Amino acid sequence: MSAIHQFKFIRQCIIATFLAVLLLLPATVHAIGSPDPQQSGAAGLTGRISSPPPTRGATISVPTGGTVTGSQITVSGLCPNGLLVKVFSNNIFVGSAQCDRGSFSLQIDLFSGSNDIIARVYDALDQAGPDSNTVTVVFNDGQYSEFRQRVSLTSAIAKLGAPVGTQLSWPIIISGGTGPYAISVDWGDGSAADLKSVAFAGTFSLTHTYKSAGIYRVVVKATDSKGTIAFLQLVGVGSGPVTQGSSTNSGKSSSGSNGGVIIRYIWWPMILLVPIIFLMFLVGRKYERDAIRRQIERQTEMYSQEIQR
Repeated sequence: MSAIHQFKFIRQCIIATFLAVLLLLPATVHAIGSPDPQQSGAAGLTGRISSPPPTRGATISVPTGGTVTGSQITVSGLCPNGLLVKVFSNNIFVGSAQCDRGSFSLQIDLFSGSNDIIARVYDALDQAGPDSNTVTVVFNDGQYSEFRQRVSLTSAIAKLGAPVGTQLSWPIIISGGTGPYAISVDWGDGSAADLKSVAFAGTFSLTHTYKSAGIYRVVVKATDSKGTIAFLQLVGVGSGPVTQGSSTNSGKSSSGSNGGVIIRYIWWPMILLVPIIFLMFLVGRKYERDAIRRQIERQTEMYSQEIQR
């Protein structure tokens, strides 16, 4: 293949690439505006956007410490809006709440004796922020001082969500007390409380299907055969587009975030390719002109030599 044909081929490839980028740009813009970009099927680059963990933590305002005789208390305070707040007592997870309008509030169970309570915020990528102030509350458990006699609830998952209309399954751990256990769950969406019976201590699952999108306060209550009670507050999420006609109640957070992985359509690399391809086109065109000029010069020289002979 001659040099002229080679450079023509290169120029055609560059032009084809340039046109392909121009055709992809409208498709990418369409993907950005799609109400469900994960299912739109439009061209574009997707991925998890890395971000630093929260730098500002929560602050516990209530309680301030001291000694109590009841097994349940309310923990409330200030927090960065939109983040998940997990509360720990003696380094054991005892409940969670969504930070709404810069504050949080939830009811937790106390352990017998001293309870060192902290609150820790988490972002949508489950990155932890700094710990809050530590509040020490002493629970004088005279009635249930025997080891493992009081029932307690916890979970490895503080916040769980599923698309609207899809069932979610939440593992809960029950310990202490005497079985069987009566379980009731308020899912925070205005539906009737779920009731179930658990025969033995251990892990069991709660299931629910949210009918509208939002963030909900989930309260699990367990009562053992001796009448002792345990509470666990969690955060449930129905993911999907929020409709203006969806009902609101005290258990539903007004925060617009529905958690999960942050998805963004990254189309700026295609924009950056435009000037690069244009420069490649100019360089290719210059080389093509130079090649044509050299080819003409060689042919002229050969023709001159033939005439001289």
